[in-house]
Amino acid sequence: MQEYSTDSIRNIAMVSHSGAGKTMLAEALLFKSGAINRMGKVEDGSTVSDFEDEEKRRGLSLSTSVIPIEFNNHKINLLDTPGAPDFVGETLSALSVCDAAVVVLDSVAGVQVGTEMAWKYCSRFSLPRFVLVNRMHRESANFRQAIASVEPLTHRRLIPVHLPIGEGQNFKGIVDLLHMKAYAVGGEEQAIPVDMQEPAEAARAELVEAAAEGDDGLLEKYLESGELSPAEIMQGLKGVISQGLFVPVFAADASDNVGIAQLLDAFVVLMPSPAEARTKMAQGAAGEEELTVSDGGPLAAYVWKTTADPFVGKITYARVYSGVLNSDSRVWNANKEEEERIGTLSMIRGHDQIGVGSVHAGDIFTVAKLNETQTGDTLCEKSHALIIAPPDYPGALYRVAVSPKTQADSTKMGSTLTRLAEEDMTLSWHNEATTRQTILQGMGDQHIDVAIRKAHEKFQVELEIEEPEVPYLETITKAGEAEYRHKKQSGGSGQFGEVRLRVEPSEEEDFEFVNEVFGGAISQNYMPAIEKGIRAVMKDGAIAGYPVQKVRVAVTDGKEHAVDSKPVAFEIAGRQAFKLAIQQAGPVLLEPIMNVSISMPESNMGDVMGDMNSRRARVQGMDSEKGLSIVNAQVPLAEMLRYTTELRSITGGRGTFTMEHSHYDQVPSHIAEGIIASRTKHDEEEE
Repeated sequence: MQEYSTDSIRNIAMVSHSGAGKTMLAEALLFKSGAINRMGKVEDGSTVSDFEDEEKRRGLSLSTSVIPIEFNNHKINLLDTPGAPDFVGETLSALSVCDAAVVVLDSVAGVQVGTEMAWKYCSRFSLPRFVLVNRMHRESANFRQAIASVEPLTHRRLIPVHLPIGEGQNFKGIVDLLHMKAYAVGGEEQAIPVDMQEPAEAARAELVEAAAEGDDGLLEKYLESGELSPAEIMQGLKGVISQGLFVPVFAADASDNVGIAQLLDAFVVLMPSPAEARTKMAQGAAGEEELTVSDGGPLAAYVWKTTADPFVGKITYARVYSGVLNSDSRVWNANKEEEERIGTLSMIRGHDQIGVGSVHAGDIFTVAKLNETQTGDTLCEKSHALIIAPPDYPGALYRVAVSPKTQADSTKMGSTLTRLAEEDMTLSWHNEATTRQTILQGMGDQHIDVAIRKAHEKFQVELEIEEPEVPYLETITKAGEAEYRHKKQSGGSGQFGEVRLRVEPSEEEDFEFVNEVFGGAISQNYMPAIEKGIRAVMKDGAIAGYPVQKVRVAVTDGKEHAVDSKPVAFEIAGRQAFKLAIQQAGPVLLEPIMNVSISMPESNMGDVMGDMNSRRARVQGMDSEKGLSIVNAQVPLAEMLRYTTELRSITGGRGTFTMEHSHYDQVPSHIAEGIIASRTKHDEEEE
């Protein structure tokens, strides 16, 4: 593959709901450009985009694939993104490094849940976009209805560039309104059918009028003559698309090779090059810098994705925003403040890597075996350090507890989870101190299942999952007092220690320990042992095995023996006295409360509110935004562990939510009784 200058590059993301046909569309574009000599099939697992074993097994895209296409002396970096909502992190990463997007619609279903989400994210990045009505040969295909389904998503006008000749089983081809030519199934040019000439002329007039609005000079000419040349139409359309005034609508069918060549041509002519797209801001030593996408600028390459290849090792995906990057060079990782050695730069096409000598500003590339670099890092020159901020990713919505299947898996589990999280910015893990579980967090059950399978297939680590325990805490509600004498005599020196103590709630500290003993009843050198015993109980829990917090402990009295008293005796006495005092102090369980914001169609408000009430939610307020209803509530974490799946079921997949920790609150007594009983039974079974 040859090197391409900035002006000859197009970075375009393909986004849609799952199953709209993006992967086969990529196959058709590759085939039409001559990059492959035969088209693969999703059902055969032979497509360029879906090359991972798990993608082949499931028959859908799970990660973003880079598909570079060479066409008419231009390079089109097509990023094929997954449509399932669980893999939204992949879509966000791709959109953050693209300059435009193609929103692909199924000709029958039109806009679906994934389409709405994709459109919203395209708008977040202010990307000019095409709408492509795909799979026009499907039974019940309806071009106009598909376009109409987009209208609620945007205030922009939707302007057809193609008209289908027939639909469904009668689909015969398309009319290209830009050039007023018709193309039959197979891609061959043909005469515009007689019954299509009048609607084509009317649609072209609308297209030309839209193009004229992109430039004052063109508008003046159009008003005077009522016509524009094909070049002027292209110029005007590019302007209105870049400004976001209009969204052009194309028709295609990948399996029939209809509209594919025209789509490639539109990518080159109508989509912006990196130099024409929005600029990127970076943080430098002197503050924020606006990067000009040119070879002459300071080097700045943003890492938007990393993957682990069992044969090659770690593969880093990046986009050059400024400057030129050369193979066999050294760069500075500004985030890690470490130097990295760049080996051979590659253009990756699905699974295949094509080596290149240099990568110019605006281009997307991969490089293998970088040591320190992770997703979200910026590679630059040490003398001109720059950091490009990553996009905001949604917080985790679904949690599982993971454990190794064997001892051998145990030694590799931590590093494997870290590598999985490096690949996916919406995947994370941590060790929960309260429950002593390893928690893996993601966007949904499918997301987690893919991660577990990837751990096995790529890293040979088998992990088992279960529903995580809620990290409850224990505390007290009033003062309590108790004493305990530990006495042990078994011949020779014995053990003796007696401790009397008082416990009371603490507002400020998680734990306070004070010595209120007077008269030397207990020597000062035994106090650390007493505190150690108390802390052991606080860690392991006094009523249900959960950590104790917000407690003040005062040792008020006790006794010691001149010969038999030892630190271990006072540690035991302190531990037991503390347990007894806790029982007198109104012990309660505390549960984590989450701030939850739920967004849904207005028609689902009643069902969602009813469901929230069943989850002990405290509604904080309701709002509406862009036709969606929003509910803000505080909900116990115990009620939200599987809410991702349930909200999608209630709202037909159109509901989304965010969740973050707020505070701890007391568990209602009737629920606490069940938790304590269950925990006690579990402990007895383990013994």
